[in-house]
Amino acid sequence: MEKRRKILPKVIIALTLLFFYLPIAYIILFSFNDSRSLTSFSGFSLRWYEKMFADATMMEAVFYTIVIALIATAVSTIVGTITAIGLSKSKRAVRSLVEHINNLPVMNPDIVTAIGLLMLFSAFAIRKGFMTMLLAHIMFCIPYVMLSVTPKLRSLDPNLTDAAMDLGATPFQALYKVIVPQIKPGVISGALIAFTMSFDDFIISYFVTGNGVQNISILVYTMSKRINPSINALSTIIIVIITVALGIANLIPIIREKKKRK
Repeated sequence: MEKRRKILPKVIIALTLLFFYLPIAYIILFSFNDSRSLTSFSGFSLRWYEKMFADATMMEAVFYTIVIALIATAVSTIVGTITAIGLSKSKRAVRSLVEHINNLPVMNPDIVTAIGLLMLFSAFAIRKGFMTMLLAHIMFCIPYVMLSVTPKLRSLDPNLTDAAMDLGATPFQALYKVIVPQIKPGVISGALIAFTMSFDDFIISYFVTGNGVQNISILVYTMSKRINPSINALSTIIIVIITVALGIANLIPIIREKKKRK
């Protein structure tokens, strides 16, 4: 009986991991399939990678996805961090009100936000395309950055800024030499979440785009009605890039820690 109790949690964890990672392994495997079949592996081939790189529409979608994600991440990280720092110095009533407003885009279903943005752009007669998608991504990324940075700010000693200014630092120097280094983990975390949210978004992007501008999510949706194994190749490349990026992000702190010890 005791052995079963010990084995059961391990079995549940193994099944959970299998459920999460089996689809990823399936995509990677069939991205090298020689045929168009998504159920039977007929042989190893790189034909779908060649077809992906030769597809102008797919490469354009990748370009728009990466550019919008990078710009949205940069802008939302800067704006969200500065806003969170400003709120930490504001009155409690103002801080509470803004934080509640900031939570609305996070709690709202994406479809509600998408329709709201669509109506807003239509009301101002703004032509839908690259700029509307970029503005929408910046809008829904900022709250996630603020949610990541705010807890770090709350854990800071409130006297640090005053101490820095007493020692001759200007308000700007106190900001980027004292506050920002202390909240850096929260800023990086917020930036990573913002990039992921922007890169992965479909619903909001679908409603606010136009004029032939589409990201990877919209492209995959348009191709879902017909079998295109090139999507498997694209997905595999994205998985590899994300895995490498996460590996580097985890290794850098370990390397720095080892250097400090030496």
